[in-house]
Amino acid sequence: MKTLKKMLESKTTIRFTDCDPFNHLNNSKYIDYFFNMREDQLLIEYDFDLQKITRERGLAWVVAQNQIAYFAPANLMETVTIQTHLLLCEDKSLLLEAMMWNEDKTILKSVLWSRLVHFNLKTKRSQVHDTDLIDLFKQIEDPLNALLSFDERLTQLRQLAVV
Repeated sequence: MKTLKKMLESKTTIRFTDCDPFNHLNNSKYIDYFFNMREDQLLIEYDFDLQKITRERGLAWVVAQNQIAYFAPANLMETVTIQTHLLLCEDKSLLLEAMMWNEDKTILKSVLWSRLVHFNLKTKRSQVHDTDLIDLFKQIEDPLNALLSFDERLTQLRQLAVV
């Protein structure tokens, strides 16, 4: 059985239409970049197609909570590295961590924790993950060494990186 990567990584360029008048990525757009990159990463690394699951099974994940911290601006036309990984898989929810770095990962720009609830579009209710999903998620789950709060994780990351 192939060992799946837990930390996924890709690069993207900050676009003009996503920037504020100071040529910094608009705060609300960080979340768009994180989720767009995660969706691409899932498809490339795991052949996990969120749109296909929604279309064929009527299942999706909805955002229940976002926590985001901004450390350094992402600038117009800058290439950034986005890392994402699944911190926790529970019966009906997932906890995703996403980090945006400069291209060579020496400056941490932003960190997102997002709690996603598994949702059945037909019943319009949360739903326990199917066995095949749990099997995949348990293979890629990448829990932190200790159960940290978001603020404790930020402190930990500040010690590891230039912010």
